[in-house]
Amino acid sequence: QVQLVESGGGLVQAGGSLRLSCAASGRTFSIMGWFRQAPGKEREFVSRINWSGGLAYYADSVKGRFTISRDNAKSTAYLQMNSLKPEDTAVYYCAVRTGYGLLVYREAREYDYWGQGTQVTVSS
Repeated sequence: QVQLVESGGGLVQAGGSLRLSCAASGRTFSIMGWFRQAPGKEREFVSRINWSGGLAYYADSVKGRFTISRDNAKSTAYLQMNSLKPEDTAVYYCAVRTGYGLLVYREAREYDYWGQGTQVTVSS
């Protein structure tokens, strides 16, 4: 059974940093990604990374501030978030896609499994 467990969320002041982790169990996934959902808004794509870590995509809103990475030996993906802004406040979800591909995969329906989410709150 596939399980994705996120951790690392919390409360931080604007300009601060957080590092999210997503530990996957059950199998190895080609593509791991992060989405977020703020209150009253739709879930939106943040970033995704391929198996080797050599191909990553970012939403324009986080480009240059967030960095996605993965450690396949630990079946874990990370999202390093720097220069956080109040508008980054959301529940952050880890998602995995079982298929391989080179596209961005920015739609939630393109992912097969999801974590339970971790809250990130950025105070001004």
